[in-house]
Amino acid sequence: MDIQNKTLTRGGEFIVRDTNCEEIFTPEDFNDEQKMMKDAVKEFADKEIWEKKHEFEKHNYKLTEEVMVKAGNLGFLGVGVPEEYGGLGMPLTSSVLVCDYFSGSSGSTSTAFGAHTGIGTMPILLYGNEIQKKKYIPKLASGEHIGAYCLTEPSAGSDANNGKTKAELSDDGKFYFITGQKMWISNAGFADILTVFARIENDKNITAFIVENNPENGIELGNEESKLGIHSSSTRQVFFNKTKVPVENMLSERGNGFKIAMNALNIGRIKLAAACLDAERRIVTSSVQYASEREQFKTKIIKFGAIQEKIAKMAMDTYVGESATYRASKDIEDRIEILKGDGKNQQDAELRGVEEYVIECSILKVAVSEDAQNCADQGIQIFGGMGYSTDTPMESAWRDSRIARIYEGTNEINRLVTIGMLIKKAFKGHVNLIEKAEEVANELTEIPNFDNPELSKIFNQEKIVLKNLKKVFLMLAGAGMKKFGMDLEKEQEVLLAISDVLIEIYMAESAILRTEKNCNRFGEDSQAGQIAMSQLYLYEANELISNKARELIFSLSEGSEQKFLLMGLKRFTKYFEYPKPIELKRIISKIVSAENRYCF
Repeated sequence: MDIQNKTLTRGGEFIVRDTNCEEIFTPEDFNDEQKMMKDAVKEFADKEIWEKKHEFEKHNYKLTEEVMVKAGNLGFLGVGVPEEYGGLGMPLTSSVLVCDYFSGSSGSTSTAFGAHTGIGTMPILLYGNEIQKKKYIPKLASGEHIGAYCLTEPSAGSDANNGKTKAELSDDGKFYFITGQKMWISNAGFADILTVFARIENDKNITAFIVENNPENGIELGNEESKLGIHSSSTRQVFFNKTKVPVENMLSERGNGFKIAMNALNIGRIKLAAACLDAERRIVTSSVQYASEREQFKTKIIKFGAIQEKIAKMAMDTYVGESATYRASKDIEDRIEILKGDGKNQQDAELRGVEEYVIECSILKVAVSEDAQNCADQGIQIFGGMGYSTDTPMESAWRDSRIARIYEGTNEINRLVTIGMLIKKAFKGHVNLIEKAEEVANELTEIPNFDNPELSKIFNQEKIVLKNLKKVFLMLAGAGMKKFGMDLEKEQEVLLAISDVLIEIYMAESAILRTEKNCNRFGEDSQAGQIAMSQLYLYEANELISNKARELIFSLSEGSEQKFLLMGLKRFTKYFEYPKPIELKRIISKIVSAENRYCF
């Protein structure tokens, strides 16, 4: 669809409006250039990473560095970097695509790639001046230099602005001397360029600096950390002892470091979701192939319903994650293009485009990272005892996936971000949340419509369910605001539960819109598995939302108000014709089993 004719939602606006399936981007919309890039990256990952998977479990940091250099030589590190700075200048969906298919083979190379192309390169690209960008970006894009991001400190993890690292201006005003300690720094063992955050004097906010990694300039590395997973991802502490940094290496303005850190993490979050997707595909494929060969009780275990159920849910979560990740990435990409059309330069357009979809980025980070962990866990279960062995890829997949729920902001922090940002957008008038919540409150006082709607067309019922689940969210948000007012932001348990409702709605809607779009152009017969996955996910989301809503209603209300809200919940979570979950799972598992791989 032509971007000028596309109705583009603002970030978070999906919760108060309907989205037309033709307005969203799906993996089936990849153009020829993107398909060629996908094939090239997948071939690289298969040969250079997947075939050497056991080596990446041996703390082989040199191998990870070599893979990064090779990836740089092929242009994979500079996909989203403008051509004038040595990159390929491709749009965000292409960057997400490369991240997706590069990252699934090993958590070690996935972390190195994400740290370099995301938080290692993007702060300079988005906030650097022309001199800084021309000096550093071409070498980062080519892999000649590797980037790292030095934010976290012993006292500043999620509270990123609480860092103690200091930057003191020299007497002649030409340098800053940076002193402090950073920890959990990915790529530290072989990084050339560090983005370092430090506080000048007693500034309220930290400041960012571009620092060349020179051990003769007061930079010392700690030992490699011993970690649960990502064994060949170099992770060290970095110590700065009066490290001399030219004043022209300050990134952006003094005190702008916290904003830089947060915006770098936002784009990192959607790419982290993408980085989990091919890992899930590989886990599903390995699980199906093993189950098709493993025999118990004189029967291939793929024939057992208990195994089929696991495969169906693993495939479903993968499909839904794909749907939501590429939907959001294209929305950001389109917003960037609109901003450029309005006269913004590339730098400002990218900053504002990503900032617009902070909510969706956090939703994806939470949902896909948790699905990846669950997928790996079920993969181990399908392999049984062999899944616990280092001879199979399952146990390393499980260990590697665990970190995804922690970095780029913990999932708890990201859940809080979704609701906090949505409330801010509502007060700014960017999302019509307050008026819509009032409409739902008024609807609860009206007599329900008992007419049965027309359900013959694909997803008619599912769209009604989605519309009603959005009303559940608005009802709960309204109840929370009524009870706590502006103090709602302090009630973390309430916010976490409301956030789960928001997350499930976005993920379910993304899958349904993708499948509907593909039914329209490819025919419903070709989408049997996709239809089943979309319907099953919505059914399970409806059940989860019902449980979360009851928890909140019991906690936020009492007496007649509680009964009122419970009646509203019952009205808004009903199906006219309930799906058959077991049958849907069997449809999905049958298709995956027949293909002997993840095939959607």
